[in-house]
Amino acid sequence: MNLFFKKTHKRRRDIFASIDLGSNKICCAIARVDERASGDILRVIGVGHQVSQGIRNGVITDLEALEDSILNAVHTAEQMAKETIDAVYVSISAATARSHTMDVELSLGNGPVDDNHIHQLLAMGRQLFQKEDAQIVHILPVTYALDNEFGIRDPRGLFGKKLMASLHVVSIAQGVMQNITNCIDRCHLDVAGFVVSPYASGLATLDEDELSLGVTVIDLGGGSCSISSFLDGALVHVDSIPVGGSHITSDIARGLSTPLSQAERLKTLYGTTITSSSDERESIIVPQLGEGNVTATHQVPKSLLVHIIKARAEEILDLVWKRLQYSGMDRIVGQRIVLTGGTSQLPGIRELAAQKWQKQIRVGSPMGFHGGGDFVSTPTFATCGGLLKFAMRDFMSEDHAVLAKPVYGDNVLQKVISWVRENF
Repeated sequence: MNLFFKKTHKRRRDIFASIDLGSNKICCAIARVDERASGDILRVIGVGHQVSQGIRNGVITDLEALEDSILNAVHTAEQMAKETIDAVYVSISAATARSHTMDVELSLGNGPVDDNHIHQLLAMGRQLFQKEDAQIVHILPVTYALDNEFGIRDPRGLFGKKLMASLHVVSIAQGVMQNITNCIDRCHLDVAGFVVSPYASGLATLDEDELSLGVTVIDLGGGSCSISSFLDGALVHVDSIPVGGSHITSDIARGLSTPLSQAERLKTLYGTTITSSSDERESIIVPQLGEGNVTATHQVPKSLLVHIIKARAEEILDLVWKRLQYSGMDRIVGQRIVLTGGTSQLPGIRELAAQKWQKQIRVGSPMGFHGGGDFVSTPTFATCGGLLKFAMRDFMSEDHAVLAKPVYGDNVLQKVISWVRENF
């Protein structure tokens, strides 16, 4: 039941708020620019997170349950911040998103290329993207060509007769966006903007060198794992697989005949993907499933738990890599990989990924934040923190898409992929 009253105050322009709609948790964060720090540092002044109910992989399954989860998270964040919010940036699950690329071109007059020409190209892209029941979340310039000269990063100020742009479009089903918008509205909040979750995770966890040289972010979430690839500073690809940390928990529950809550506890206390010779000798106590006596337990060797966890973790990593190979991103931006999200904190997952993929792997935590407690510095906060960074950039720029740094696009990207495959 909705116990919160509608907010009627004037919107604050110095406060940013975000809501991450995850399958396992709902997180709300409130921040402001930290004027005491150098650079674009956000001070988190309020955080609230609740167990997620009513949403699975970005699709609402119980509207009222999700509404209650959001309201509780928002209320906790507002109490901590001693501020009231009325607009939020909201994450969109990569499980519901699709990546597209398209080329648009524009005839130029006598003057140089300016912002209006870029706006026209983006407007043309939106008009050309006429897919039934699809809504654009992001439309970003990827590369430009001026009079058939490709590889132009920023055409503004240059002269020519024909300007072409390759655009990266991220879309979701219209019904999904409408349902989420409706749920946020029922919480008496406005949607300031939508951001696909792996894009947000990248904004929070990547440094400038990684963004420039090319990197892939794997957000190991609860219900799914999302993939985002960046090159020369911008998002070039989004994907996901419908398997995540919750599946590891389910495997433990089935394999050890224990309730899901106990399986999650065992994963947290003893979980690892690293095998040890002592695992066979070490026993763990497992509460039994379906016993009238809640204290009924049995003992199993730790090696059995590790075997269950490692088997599913390997499957998740294999599925992620197959998606990268299918898109061609494994050769372009697959040399540097950042793991983030709650499951990235599973001991041994980074080492297992590095072994299987033979790549440079690190676990990414949010960067550029002050305050908010220990939770803000964990990979679990990556998406929520990235939403705040997007909000700050959106506020500081009149048009976030125009100011986004262009990178290799549709036809050019395919040529690069082909060249790499032929030469390596």
